[in-house]
Amino acid sequence: MHVLYQLDYYERMLRNNSTTSEQISYIRWEFLIANITDPIRVLLDFGSGVGWFRAHRPLSIEVDSFDIGSYPQTGILHKEYDVVCLWDVLEHIANFELIHSILNSTRYVALTIPIKPRKTSLACWKHYKPGEHLHYFTLDELDTFFETYGFRLLKRGKPECPPREDVWSLLYEKENGKADSAKSSVSG
Repeated sequence: MHVLYQLDYYERMLRNNSTTSEQISYIRWEFLIANITDPIRVLLDFGSGVGWFRAHRPLSIEVDSFDIGSYPQTGILHKEYDVVCLWDVLEHIANFELIHSILNSTRYVALTIPIKPRKTSLACWKHYKPGEHLHYFTLDELDTFFETYGFRLLKRGKPECPPREDVWSLLYEKENGKADSAKSSVSG
């Protein structure tokens, strides 16, 4: 079973989570700005949901937003991005081929993802959501996943905990230091 992310889902997320959305967005921006020394000019928020992250952006940064839902978004407007963000997204993607070209279009990838504590059983874990969370990664598995796309880990931690629980933030950089635009086929 695959959860469909329709407008009612986003409306529910907006109502239920708006009190912490601003706080989490600022934590995410701080995580990026503190750990990326290059200027961030253009960023893609892939899986942007209701658009909280874009709404709280520094005005000097252009943010494209894309989601499978019908909520307002800019779409993928650029062929290359300084940063691609996958905030609470990777665990929901059924086929990673969908993000292959996007990963080739950037130098940095930032993400948040729930990571199960070692002593917690999967079935009892807060983030165990069959049909919604399609993948459960360990930190080592995430490093290996991004290494296959040519990225190396720059930073990881849990700056969103609290208010969240068991959610890690990770930042990866392309090994060669730049987007692989020759392989990229991102279109708008």
